[in-house]
Amino acid sequence: MAAGSSSSVPSDPLLRDELDIVIPTARNLDFLEAWRPFFQPYHLIIVQDGNSKNTISVPGGFDYELYDRNDIDRILGPRAARISFKDSACRCFGYLVSKKKYIFTVDDDCFVAKDPSGKQINALEQHIRNLLTPSTPFFFNTLYDPYRLGADFVRGYPFSLREGSPTAVSHGLWLNVPDYDAPTQLVKPNERNTRYVDAVLTVPKGAFFPMSGMNLAFNRELIGQAMYFGLTDDSQPNVRYDDMWAAWCVKVICDHMGFGVKTGLPYIWNSKARTPLVNLRKEHEGIYWQEDIVHFFQSVTLSKTSVTVQECYIELSQQVREKLGKVDAYFIKLADAMMTWIEAWNELNPSEN
Repeated sequence: MAAGSSSSVPSDPLLRDELDIVIPTARNLDFLEAWRPFFQPYHLIIVQDGNSKNTISVPGGFDYELYDRNDIDRILGPRAARISFKDSACRCFGYLVSKKKYIFTVDDDCFVAKDPSGKQINALEQHIRNLLTPSTPFFFNTLYDPYRLGADFVRGYPFSLREGSPTAVSHGLWLNVPDYDAPTQLVKPNERNTRYVDAVLTVPKGAFFPMSGMNLAFNRELIGQAMYFGLTDDSQPNVRYDDMWAAWCVKVICDHMGFGVKTGLPYIWNSKARTPLVNLRKEHEGIYWQEDIVHFFQSVTLSKTSVTVQECYIELSQQVREKLGKVDAYFIKLADAMMTWIEAWNELNPSEN
């Protein structure tokens, strides 16, 4: 594990001492220069995927920890096999070792976007504002997020629900390269997202959504134990469904616990159009399986005796084994991995048990 130190830090950034930025990478982090005005005050946890012999260069002036595979093996021992290798799902190791209340995670091919006026978007600040204001999962507000400046609850919205629910997840979007699956990429290889929608909304209770890990923030204390990105490296058949798996698990548990999930602002600039045929090779099992997976999550119920996120996640892993295990033996391995994840969380975060 390597470490660096910060300098010239701006004063009083939001949640400076309560938030870590987690970045999975296999390359030099020159992209941080674009983010310097926004990221420099915060602590970075960099998780290197791929060959540990490769040297990762981090620009000066950032406060960071850098973990490679050797560190993961040393810290987790036999449990390290449950952290994906050569895959961006390795980022969830950063969630394990963080000691902060909040996490923001971003991919190393994502840059600062601009709003329609040409102003740079401070994505981190918008995520923080999303997380610090309530969500409305139990009744949809037609003006979207009623807690934003200039908005409120519309006529007919029950007053008993206007206090809202704690926000567990803030899911941001992307300009330029859309986060499409391989078949859609093949049909629309040159399509780019230029549409900026100035809106934040709560995903309603009972509804699911496809979560992208490239621009994501969450309350680690509320929902971190469910933010496991699964077994999705090149040795597994369900590649590129790491963030989707986490989203489905998280949403079931948020609905059960009464937490909220927001999506919309902020935007980042996604610079990398991945090769559709390569993606198709990685995704093909997941494309077939997702119909069974989504049906499973839509029908799953958690017992009233599961009153913590950890209890919910353990119960969910048992149902994954029992029901999705019939689809393929992969899900039995995944159910085991979910339990190992909880064991690792408890070992590294004993105060949260």
